[in-house]
Amino acid sequence: MNQPKNINMNRGAAILTLIFALLFFVLVIRFLYLQTTGEVNGEVLAARAQEQYERKRTIEASRGSIVDRKGEVIAEDTNTYTLIAVLDEKMTTSPKKPRHVFDPEETAEKLAPLLDMENSEVKDILEKDADQVEFGSAGRNISHSLKVKIEKLNLPGIGFIRDTHRYYPNGTFASHIIGYAQREEGSKKTIGMFGIEKSLDKFLQEKDGYMAFEGDKQGFKLPNGEEKIVAPDNGDTVYLTLDQKIQTFLEDAMNEAAEEYEPEKIIGIVADPKTGKILAMGQRPSFDPNVRDINNYYNDSVAYPFEPGSTMKIFTVAAAIEEGVFNRDELYKSGAYKVEGGRIRDHNKTGWGTITFLEGVQRSSNVAMAILAKEKLGPDRFMNYMEKFGLNQKTGIDLPNEANGVFNYKYDIEKVTTAFGQGSTVTPIQQVQAATAIANGGKMMKPYIIDKIVDPDSGKTVKENKPQTAGTPISEKTSKEVLDILETVVSSEKGTGKPYKIEGYSVAGKTGTAQMAGSDGRYLTGRNNFVFSFLGMAPKEDPELLVYVAVQKPQLKDTETGSMPVSTVFNSVMKNSLQYMKIQPTEEVEEEPEKAETEVGSELPSFEGESVTAAQKWLQDNKMNAVILGSSNEVIEQYPEEDSRLIANGRVFLKTDGKMSMPDLTGWSSRDVMKLANFLDLELEVKGNGYAASQTIKKGERVQKNDRLTVKLQSPAGASGDETEESEETETE
Repeated sequence: MNQPKNINMNRGAAILTLIFALLFFVLVIRFLYLQTTGEVNGEVLAARAQEQYERKRTIEASRGSIVDRKGEVIAEDTNTYTLIAVLDEKMTTSPKKPRHVFDPEETAEKLAPLLDMENSEVKDILEKDADQVEFGSAGRNISHSLKVKIEKLNLPGIGFIRDTHRYYPNGTFASHIIGYAQREEGSKKTIGMFGIEKSLDKFLQEKDGYMAFEGDKQGFKLPNGEEKIVAPDNGDTVYLTLDQKIQTFLEDAMNEAAEEYEPEKIIGIVADPKTGKILAMGQRPSFDPNVRDINNYYNDSVAYPFEPGSTMKIFTVAAAIEEGVFNRDELYKSGAYKVEGGRIRDHNKTGWGTITFLEGVQRSSNVAMAILAKEKLGPDRFMNYMEKFGLNQKTGIDLPNEANGVFNYKYDIEKVTTAFGQGSTVTPIQQVQAATAIANGGKMMKPYIIDKIVDPDSGKTVKENKPQTAGTPISEKTSKEVLDILETVVSSEKGTGKPYKIEGYSVAGKTGTAQMAGSDGRYLTGRNNFVFSFLGMAPKEDPELLVYVAVQKPQLKDTETGSMPVSTVFNSVMKNSLQYMKIQPTEEVEEEPEKAETEVGSELPSFEGESVTAAQKWLQDNKMNAVILGSSNEVIEQYPEEDSRLIANGRVFLKTDGKMSMPDLTGWSSRDVMKLANFLDLELEVKGNGYAASQTIKKGERVQKNDRLTVKLQSPAGASGDETEESEETETE
């Protein structure tokens, strides 16, 4: 009876055993396959395992910095913070320690003043239906100092996200050279948008590194796990030929002229004529790259060709001297000169009678230049020299968007007017390059602004520029004679350059007053519708600096001339730069009568060994301000030194023995701040432009040699000079 049942059970067991045997066999075959190939469904198992356990953390790199020739930072990456507010109530696990904003009204009341926002604006943000919110532009790019102030409020739910921001510590400073860089939309990558930030973006661009390691599900590194580190590649450091202090002199002076005369444009360039290095370059209007309030994307020094006016006469005279056809004592009849197609007139309409060619240069006579170009040189030979001076081609300066002027040289009258800067156009940088031949013994130097590019990680120089000769249009003998003649333009009573005299230094240069064409092609009328300029070199005996300044359409009063806004910039920049470079004065210059009202009537005496009280009384009687440095009553050192002359209300530093305290610098010009720093041997950092608004060493604090002083400047009040010059309007019919 039980036999069939046993047989069925045995069959069932055999079938199950066979099934398990087949499954085991399949698993063994699969295992052997995986062991042999290491793949499943075309996917490598080792890579899959690596993906499961490998963790990667980014090591952030920094965009390259832009610095001046001494390494002072002009543009750099800096850490900033974005303010956030957590509104999600779920983030709070303990009522005693809230982690979200539970009182929007109180939080808004405390935050609003620090963010420069209205209470209602902040409250509206904090009451949004969201888990987390930001505060717009007011809550981005927050400085470390502001972050600390907000943290001290201990506001629940208020936190920060760390970020990197492109920062320009000097504000409006060589802005059209530097340009700006900003974050690419939707990414963390910073890219150059304008200026050197854009043209050298491939050098400045950084590449993040990373650290890869084996970790568990929580992201912790596994014991004995493998790790790989790829170092970040920071962007290269770009060294410019700019000098921060000379650039500051230029920015400060342009601010003063812009404030006083409200011109349409100001262009300023400072160059080393021996090398072609650009030490300073700027323009007005300008912009702050931190704010990017830009109304003109062109660097006018290299991209704005215009009729130069009488500064062009420098090169006409040089060509005539080189060809041996300029006789300074030869006489000619000034006033008018007839050519085919029109008549050339001197700027005073009637001329000065029969005068020498030297006096013609001093008085900026158009007729003298017309005779030199047409009769003495001839149109072809004259044009050949314009080409030798590089005035009809780009200089090749390492700045983007350089333009080229246009020489109109078809008709007879154009061949003559070009000789005194009318009808044809050139850029400011073309004039500066050509003038280096005058100042540098006949050798014309190619201008450049990129000194070198250095890899900050290895210290290796990636690229370096060297001084490069752009031609030798004239001989050394000719250059010296031209300098002698141009010096008389400034020093002679007949010269149009009298307003550009600088105490103690011999300046060689030429004024320019260029007419401007209107939309109908006809020259504009009115005493303001000109580009007033001056191209000067100093010291004349061996020029170390070449400065070009042009001011377009200044708003002049009836008693003012075009030289006033130009000399406001030129004189300040040239004098301060020469003193900063420790170039000693070469001569005594007799003061002009026009300056009698603004300058001290007698020379500064020596106060050394005198009492502070006596020195203060003398300075007060002579309308000067004494700055006492020290705690005793005997003067041991002074600046400026004995026999110096100052403008009214100028500062005289008197050092005594004892504890040295920092004075209140509020309202001081950048020049006075620099003089103080040099006098006390301080490490100075100046931020911004204009006049001192804050200082890191507070008033009354003890100060010692090599202390670091940072001074922040703000927009200055206007200032102007009182010089006058003979009008020099270009005239043709």
